[in-house]
Amino acid sequence: MRLLLDTHAFIWWIAGNPSLSTTAQAAIGDSTNDVLVSAASAWEITTKHRIGKLPDAATLAADVEAAIAGQGFATLPITIRHAQLAGSLPGRHRDPFDRMLIAQAILERATLLSNEALFEAHGVNRLW
Repeated sequence: MRLLLDTHAFIWWIAGNPSLSTTAQAAIGDSTNDVLVSAASAWEITTKHRIGKLPDAATLAADVEAAIAGQGFATLPITIRHAQLAGSLPGRHRDPFDRMLIAQAILERATLLSNEALFEAHGVNRLW
């Protein structure tokens, strides 16, 4: 299975945070799954650290790419197709990071690993 980690899922995995569901932990830990982390998550982590919303993420924000590689995960760049779909998604959801992850999950046929049920309104396969 191809898994795209929502930003909080990635952070919680790295931190060993018990907020990550046991289902999510098992899916990430399953070596038969391909685990992807979006460039949008790197953008979100560094932005939120800079503005003080993720004060404990200094080490992660300093080198997100190394953290991804260190876990054996793959990076998912943002493409023009991803951006077009993210920008054209219907609905009032305004979070640009979430909209990008939804678009990427759809176009990359990945299961979005997230605790946010609202993603399902866009037809995304979600696991939590």
